[in-house]
Amino acid sequence: MLRTPSRLQRLGPSDLARLRPLLDRDPVTNVFVDSRIQSTGLDPRRLNGEVWGYGTGRDLTSACHVAANLMPVEATPPAIRVFAEHAAAQGRRCSSLVGLQRAITPLWEHLEPHWGPARSVRPDQPFMTISAPSAIRPDPAVRRVLIDELDLLYPASVAMFTEEVGVSPEIDGADYYRARVAQLISRGWAFARIDDGQVIFKAEVGVATDRACQIQGVYVHPDYRGRGISAAAMAAVVNVVLAEIAPVVTLYVNADNTAARRAYEHAGFVRTNTFTTVLF
Repeated sequence: MLRTPSRLQRLGPSDLARLRPLLDRDPVTNVFVDSRIQSTGLDPRRLNGEVWGYGTGRDLTSACHVAANLMPVEATPPAIRVFAEHAAAQGRRCSSLVGLQRAITPLWEHLEPHWGPARSVRPDQPFMTISAPSAIRPDPAVRRVLIDELDLLYPASVAMFTEEVGVSPEIDGADYYRARVAQLISRGWAFARIDDGQVIFKAEVGVATDRACQIQGVYVHPDYRGRGISAAAMAAVVNVVLAEIAPVVTLYVNADNTAARRAYEHAGFVRTNTFTTVLF
């Protein structure tokens, strides 16, 4: 563990007990980082990155996950300044900043002169949750994807990612992205409505802990948009996930994506916080 006068600490496996109370303050909002910590044990080789802590002595007041995504956790203003200074000095290694608006906005203000310009800044992303089965009738055609349907799901996954992020996931390696899609299917975390060999709707559980999970990759085929299928499809996903994966389902969405927000609200999601994402 690295300690500096700035109170920045590079956390390792021996710091798990110190980090745990910080994540436990809001295990639903912190689900992504929580899942990464649980799966890697803070081993830098498995993290493929670092986790920074901020505090004095044994107490941590803030943390920051630094890998493909840079994500602050319970970050106070002093911690944000220190994280930004250290990140600026290191140079950009991540593809995005993601997290609560109140942390990402000042973090990006500090980093933009060093890392800017960003490819896309999404300042207002409702973070939404649901913890009870949807009150609307779920689409009975939505089900878990089978591993032998990978060739059907993969093109829809690429299309969704490209549309949402603005670049193809295959730029950094089609084999890696295909393996990730296959992994989600194998875990039982990929859901879809497939009609006559065509993926009409899909969504995946991206990360999960025993207290929450996060939905990602929600996609409706362009030919079927505007038909009102999303809410019932999401209801089907939510009901299975709540019963079999985690007691709270989360997601976040761009504020200007009115159709998606309405579908999620119809399915029963409620806004509980606000995220901001900066893409490079």
